[in-house]
Amino acid sequence: MHNSRQPSSPAPSLSIVQVLACGAGVVTLSMGIRHGFGLWLQPITQAQGWTRESFAMALAIQNLTWGITGIFAGMVADRFGAFRVIVGGAILYALGLAGMALVNTPFLFTVFAGILIGTAQAGTTYAVIYGVIGRNVEPARRPWAMGVAAAAGSFGQFFMVPTEGFLINQWGWQDALLILGVAALLMIPLAYGLREPDLHSTHAPVAGQKSNQTIAHALQEAFSHPSFLLLTAGYFVCGFQVVFIAVHMPSYLKDMGQLPTVASYALAIIGLFNVFGTYGAGVLGQTFQKKNLLSLIYLTRSIAITIFLLSPLSPASVYVFSAVMGVLWLSTVPLTNAALANIFGVKHLSMLGGFVFCSHQVGSFMGVWLGGYLYDKNGNYDAVWFIAIALGVAAALINLPVKETAVVRA
Repeated sequence: MHNSRQPSSPAPSLSIVQVLACGAGVVTLSMGIRHGFGLWLQPITQAQGWTRESFAMALAIQNLTWGITGIFAGMVADRFGAFRVIVGGAILYALGLAGMALVNTPFLFTVFAGILIGTAQAGTTYAVIYGVIGRNVEPARRPWAMGVAAAAGSFGQFFMVPTEGFLINQWGWQDALLILGVAALLMIPLAYGLREPDLHSTHAPVAGQKSNQTIAHALQEAFSHPSFLLLTAGYFVCGFQVVFIAVHMPSYLKDMGQLPTVASYALAIIGLFNVFGTYGAGVLGQTFQKKNLLSLIYLTRSIAITIFLLSPLSPASVYVFSAVMGVLWLSTVPLTNAALANIFGVKHLSMLGGFVFCSHQVGSFMGVWLGGYLYDKNGNYDAVWFIAIALGVAAALINLPVKETAVVRA
């Protein structure tokens, strides 16, 4: 371990409690609202007379937009602080949800659900929040703090999915979206707690690293570093697996004769167990090598999917699968971001996290879109499940050669 002790750790400008409470609140809303979008697939496609592929395409573009704009949101947050980025994201989120409720063509639906909400998520989720954590939490506690923030996103998924199911049942799919639009604006007051008064004095370097690094040099350094590329490739698989399941599992279960409530409970169970998984990953990341934990997570996901597909389908088997996948769901997030902070320091952490996350979102795009495309082509999801299994094994192998030691700069 490089001596990431006092001289080189940032002088925090915000208390850890404030950062985690406000950051967790933002992520709870941002991740929670989007996690339930699969519940709208059938009501919207049936009401509007659209194909599943058109709905899936809008969410696929949302994931891709989130990934691409996340890089720029990260750059702005690293330079000017997270506060402005989160406020902008919250406003776009509210507009996007209102648009989803009110438009009546697949193209406009894609603009609001895809581009607006995708951009909103870039400004209100992990890359931006983790930059604040990286700058205000000492290196030894960083994996734990990132685990806490990820666990909050998981709690949001657990809490928000049944809430969204209730809103749809109670007020219909359109009014439910408008209510969520108002809820998204609650991220604005939470953003005030993440204002960093002395932002640039908190960019202390990791030992052996200069702090006056330019964006261009940071990018050149990262993209020529094998471990950055390996972490990026592994994250592609994470996106493919989790977003395919989140968006398509409700329809898969309904096709297999399960009641809609089973799908709602399944997504909620994923969210609940994700709380334990992400927090646990952060705790373990303080002790064990992050790359080995990442390999284990990806391999276990493939094993879990295989057993689920080979077992007789029942509500019980769905809930057990959801619990196992929940533990593994976003546990990659604190580990990957803490590994990046170890290797490259925190000055450009939101931007570098944004690039790695972009790969995650390209994977998400492929998972959502292929799910809809191959379903419409084959009448089932079998091929996509098999692809998800194979990718998990590949990601387990990809993470093994990662080196987590800090880059030494001249």
